[in-house]
Amino acid sequence: MTDPSSFGTRIRAERRALGLTQQDLADLAGVSVRSVHEVEHDKPTLRLDVLTPVVTVLGLELSLTPRTQTPHVQDTGQ
Repeated sequence: MTDPSSFGTRIRAERRALGLTQQDLADLAGVSVRSVHEVEHDKPTLRLDVLTPVVTVLGLELSLTPRTQTPHVQDTGQ
């Protein structure tokens, strides 16, 4: 997934496909309903300790993959 704004849409679609309410998902993941809502609405400051159990319950996984082109980072010597 390359567009962060589609992340919440995917989470919501998976939850609904499993027939779960936000409350159900929150209970199964051990997070608050508010946290599930924030995940589904792409809150920019999501924490991994909230996100990880949500995606796990949905049968998904988070992964990091290298980009095809890495931006140049200049060493400032600090």
